[in-house]
Amino acid sequence: MIRLVVGLGNPGSQYEGTRHNIGLEVLTRSAQLLQARPQPQRGLYQWASAGPDANCLVLASPRTFMNRSGDAVSALLHDFEFSLSEMLVLVDDFNLALGAVRIRAAGSDGGHHGLASIIQCLGTDSFARLRAGIGQPADNVDAADYVLSHFEPADAEKVREMVDRAAEATIFAVHHRLEETMTRYNYNPAPSELP
Repeated sequence: MIRLVVGLGNPGSQYEGTRHNIGLEVLTRSAQLLQARPQPQRGLYQWASAGPDANCLVLASPRTFMNRSGDAVSALLHDFEFSLSEMLVLVDDFNLALGAVRIRAAGSDGGHHGLASIIQCLGTDSFARLRAGIGQPADNVDAADYVLSHFEPADAEKVREMVDRAAEATIFAVHHRLEETMTRYNYNPAPSELP
């Protein structure tokens, strides 16, 4: 059962709405749907709780930059005494088409610096992650510049639908087996829907 949901992103208003912060947007939407209760910031992360106090769900975001996400995740697991099997990490992925949602029980970092930091700090890649597709940069665009840029206005509806779907998947994962969540919510836009 998932008891810790971590949304990855960079802190600071200048990063709000950027592609690299879509994991944080999914976390925020999940917290809204769950009517989560904000809690005082703790060191490397900020968090909110949902559900009964005796068995609450923790929704958290690192206050570190993306490439130090592992420090915050390590602190979360230690502070709340959660096991890896109870954690779901929400991240962006430019290897997936815009609008795609993919949940996996484990796997490599796929070139994502936030996931790489978590894997390095924990010494394992055996934790669940939900990846939200942000689409690939054009050939002449640097990947770092691309993920730190904002979505195109024309993509706003597709991004909103993806965030909603990913948030619904996150909440479903709290109450169901991960395999069921994957079957129900893994989604890749049909070729006809791609730009």
